[in-house]
Amino acid sequence: MSERVIPLVDQRVSSLPVRVPATPIAATGLLGDALGRPLRDLRISVTDRCNFRCSYCMPKDVFDKDYPYLPHSALLSFEEISRVARLFLAHGVRKIRLTGGEPLLRKNIEILIEQLSALRTADGTPPDLTLTTNGSLLARKARALKAAGLSRVTVSLDGLDDAVFRRMNDVDFPVADVLRGIDAAMDAGLGPIKVNMVVKRGTNEHEILPMARHFRGSGVVLRFIEYMDVGATNGWRMDEVLPSADVVRLIHETLPLVQLDPSAPGETAERWGYADGSGEIGVISSVTQAFCRDCNRARLSTEGRLYLCLFASQGHDLRELLRGGASDQEMASAIGAIWQQRDDRYSELRASLPADASRGARRVEMSYIGG
Repeated sequence: MSERVIPLVDQRVSSLPVRVPATPIAATGLLGDALGRPLRDLRISVTDRCNFRCSYCMPKDVFDKDYPYLPHSALLSFEEISRVARLFLAHGVRKIRLTGGEPLLRKNIEILIEQLSALRTADGTPPDLTLTTNGSLLARKARALKAAGLSRVTVSLDGLDDAVFRRMNDVDFPVADVLRGIDAAMDAGLGPIKVNMVVKRGTNEHEILPMARHFRGSGVVLRFIEYMDVGATNGWRMDEVLPSADVVRLIHETLPLVQLDPSAPGETAERWGYADGSGEIGVISSVTQAFCRDCNRARLSTEGRLYLCLFASQGHDLRELLRGGASDQEMASAIGAIWQQRDDRYSELRASLPADASRGARRVEMSYIGG
């Protein structure tokens, strides 16, 4: 029997220096990358810590009590995050998503939300300000988050069976508390709420129909995510991926579905509505049906590194500019130059890449950069 080998590599050490281009790049709201993809979505990780130990993200045998998390001094301050976000909005970003780790573990996160909600896009409208959470702290924080200016939340939930869920989060956290958090978010007006379920073959695929039945008609949009090869520590194998087409087929046999149009350009989820009009589901198929050609997302790590792909191995060190006295114009030009050179499309190329174990070891962890 083969043993699982987990590379103990600090994924944060590799970064790229950021240079200010000699010719300034104006923030016109129309920034495109090397493949013509616009910049529309900024995902900001506010912490590399999480109180769950899901095997596909932060396996306990790697992220144990001795794991060296980032010191507080290394993290971007709320003011630094807000400054960077303002510059991204000027370049065309319309949606900001706060992630982690578990973002609700970041102390006084409501202050950051209040600062970000006061910003405006290039056309003068408020940004779509969202947050992804495991739901563990949502019941106690939902109203404060809404009052601070958060638009809506996405909750990660990988099954309704309590034994399955406790086994997957690996900290014995009960599913009932996450469901209470979802109810609290609905009551606070943090909707439309999305619930993300990572489907791992052999682990929780039997929870697909119970989850669909539970959220059907509730106003919650349930989305099924293919188990992805993010980072180097989750022991990913292709045979544990359940294709989204199989998920749709399984639900359709019991609860008939009709395909819906995308809600926005660059949308990661393929939308399916219940034929009787009782709601919709989504499937995110980054393994079997790559959507790189429409990807309009940038990711900012908790200590200020800009990543251009979820599967990237290196980030661009914006913190050095932030703390080195760079002006807004210099920062905006640097961001513009980075995006203009972007040509990432890992998911489209995955099948043709060589089977190189070190390639996986270089990729950044999802718990560090967010989903």
